[in-house]
Amino acid sequence: MYSHVDEDTLFCPFEEATEANALAQGLTFTLGTAPHPLGLLAAKALQEHLQYQQEWQHNFGLIPGEAGVPIGKMFGVLVVRTKQGELGYLSAFSGKLAGGNHHAGFVPPVYDTLVPGAFVNTGLIELTAICQEINALESLGDTADAAHIHLLKTARREHSIALQQRIFEQYHFLNKAGELKSLIAIFEETPAGKPSAGAGECAAPKLLQYAFQQEMEPLALAEFWWGLSPKSVNWKHGHFYPPCREKCAPILAHMLSGSIL
Repeated sequence: MYSHVDEDTLFCPFEEATEANALAQGLTFTLGTAPHPLGLLAAKALQEHLQYQQEWQHNFGLIPGEAGVPIGKMFGVLVVRTKQGELGYLSAFSGKLAGGNHHAGFVPPVYDTLVPGAFVNTGLIELTAICQEINALESLGDTADAAHIHLLKTARREHSIALQQRIFEQYHFLNKAGELKSLIAIFEETPAGKPSAGAGECAAPKLLQYAFQQEMEPLALAEFWWGLSPKSVNWKHGHFYPPCREKCAPILAHMLSGSIL
């Protein structure tokens, strides 16, 4: 089913066209707590792809003895209708997958932090160098280095904050009317006043951004966890979840405002 994805648009038509079109009758996009049956149909196709694809390797913790650190991943599908009236869906993953931002059949990130030679890579190299210097001095156990270590830790914190802020500045999100709004401006209107790390990298914003760029009408969203859950949360393999409140809710509030394209 998933092999029919159009590599030019990343749009995947439903193989069960009759069933899909029947489910889409009168459907308008909402962020309900339970996925629409049409979203479940698209998610089933993506899950089959995840089980059998051989294009990349990521240890989801589902196969004993598999190489790499086991960790699950949140995936999403967005059922859309094209300008030509064709029904299908888009797929996305949250964050990075198999160490990368780009994989066949998945929409791209809103901003690619892994571009070689970009400021993100340079900033992380500089941050690593500061950390290594701190570790080297601390390993000596010389109290005379305490003041220098303190300065280095202050520099590390300031460098990290500045780098994160610059990353946030690169994210701009479309709404249904085609209006762009920065991530920083979106979160200025929230109680926190600023984004948390990873904001903008979840599946739902990626899917809507690509759909609006291609002038596709969103119809249904479904997000599911695939693999082992981190210790800090209790996500279950194959279960469906609504978009997160902390990172996604403010972004989606903007993206779903305005008139339909």
